[in-house]
Amino acid sequence: MKKTDRDLIIIGAGAAGLSAAQYGARSNLNVVLIEEMAAGGQAMIIDNLENYPGFNDPVPGYIFSQKMEDQAKKFGAEIISDSVQEIKKENNIFVVKTYSGEITASTVIISTGAKHRTLKIPGEKEFAGKGVSYCATCDGPFFKGQKMIVVGGGDAACDESMFLSKLSDKIILVHRRDKFRAQKSLASRVLGNKNIEVRFNTEIKDISGDTSVKRVTLFNNKDERDYIEDVNAVFVFVGSIPQTKLIKDLSVEVDEGGYIKTNNKMETTIRGLFAAGDVRDTPFRQLIVAASEGAIAAHSASQYIDELKGEAYV
Repeated sequence: MKKTDRDLIIIGAGAAGLSAAQYGARSNLNVVLIEEMAAGGQAMIIDNLENYPGFNDPVPGYIFSQKMEDQAKKFGAEIISDSVQEIKKENNIFVVKTYSGEITASTVIISTGAKHRTLKIPGEKEFAGKGVSYCATCDGPFFKGQKMIVVGGGDAACDESMFLSKLSDKIILVHRRDKFRAQKSLASRVLGNKNIEVRFNTEIKDISGDTSVKRVTLFNNKDERDYIEDVNAVFVFVGSIPQTKLIKDLSVEVDEGGYIKTNNKMETTIRGLFAAGDVRDTPFRQLIVAASEGAIAAHSASQYIDELKGEAYV
């Protein structure tokens, strides 16, 4: 093997990246984790995390993230604040270009996550974490028995509406078109659920309240009329955008939504390049899933490095 700066470079310090950093370091790899923002990713905007195993009491997302960061550092991973500009592969070596310079490694894990598509309407940003949410599993239980609006018409919106319908009989699902984009079987279950009121041809124009969400302004685009609906929460599921710009020149296989395709070892179609967390074509986007995938990716990276060492001696 040619000499590299590191064994493993991890890009993105969400739950997947922080987990990978810990497991990589525990495997005695020379690990560096690069994050341009604060460590934690999407967990940082969670007001109270209550569905992660082992935490009996709700924990603020930033505290949870800090614990994961401290744990990764404790085992020897280095975490640096920088912005990655480009990834290249030259023979068996990855060259990662950042604002501060270049770092080389035998393996790279992409854990850059995905960004929720937003509605870009008044009140959405202001009430994020105060009634506006992008994760029913995370935040739905806080509004048990209360009136909630779900926005969207795809599989995610229908899936999450079904979940919320177990918590309240006052779920309103609004979709701007006259029919769902979701799978027919899933759409049928939603339409047949007595706890879900479906309103097609309906758009949400405004979210308002005081310290939390209290009401929304809805627009019926068929009748062309506005009206007010009192609600306690707004769940937005209008798609997400995987953060994959760094792999555009590497010919990595992605699915129709742009998410990175991997096998069950988190290996991409490029040897030595792994992906974990929300940037991957994972079936369930949750912190515990991202952390698990990060651990698998780091373990697989360690095995790959052992393979490279074996090839070098043949």
